Amino acid sequence: MGVEQRRAQLIAVALDLFGHRSPDDVSIDEIAAAAGISRPLVYHYFTGKQSLYEAALRRAADELSALFDEPREGPVSERLLRVMRRFFDFAEQHAAGFSALMRGGPAAGPGRAGAMVEEVRRAAYEEMLGHLAVPTPAPRLELALRSWISLTETKALLWLDGRRIPRAELELQLVHDFAALVAVGAAYDEEMAELLRGILADEPGHGPFADLAARLGTLVPQPS
Repeated sequence: MGVEQRRAQLIAVALDLFGHRSPDDVSIDEIAAAAGISRPLVYHYFTGKQSLYEAALRRAADELSALFDEPREGPVSERLLRVMRRFFDFAEQHAAGFSALMRGGPAAGPGRAGAMVEEVRRAAYEEMLGHLAVPTPAPRLELALRSWISLTETKALLWLDGRRIPRAELELQLVHDFAALVAVGAAYDEEMAELLRGILADEPGHGPFADLAARLGTLVPQPS
């Protein structure tokens, strides 16, 4: 393998191992064995486990940032549901690595993981603006989007600790959370209200937002 190919292979192997176990529990010998190379050769490409761990986190951050890249076609709710499925695919397949990145694992060094997480959040935020076709958001919309991104992270981390809610249900609930945050903002801001009207106008009768409306409708007391 060439240098970059070998580095990419080692990063992929490390990301898989760190994704299932704490980095402290993974040795260079295990990484070398999984990659089918000798221990000294690992040190030829990386100065040690920490540098390899940082490279694995960098890969995780790049992959997470790309998850929100969705074609700007079809109802917003269905796009978001596809994004949530990919997001939870990643969180589940790389559970330990995902947790380490989002919680700022100490092995990454002071501030390194935090900076990577901010990159992921910024990429998600910009992609969401693209999905909504809003180049310059009003303050309430920015607040709603950033709050939803933080909520998505938090729910994913909590879900990984026990997985007590069916994953598909949580993915749909997060799409509903987005609608709820925008709806609350729309109650105070005409610009957000117009945005919400446009989103709902494209919503099919069987879509996630329609599903939320139906669920909420069952909670409203019916006139006798």
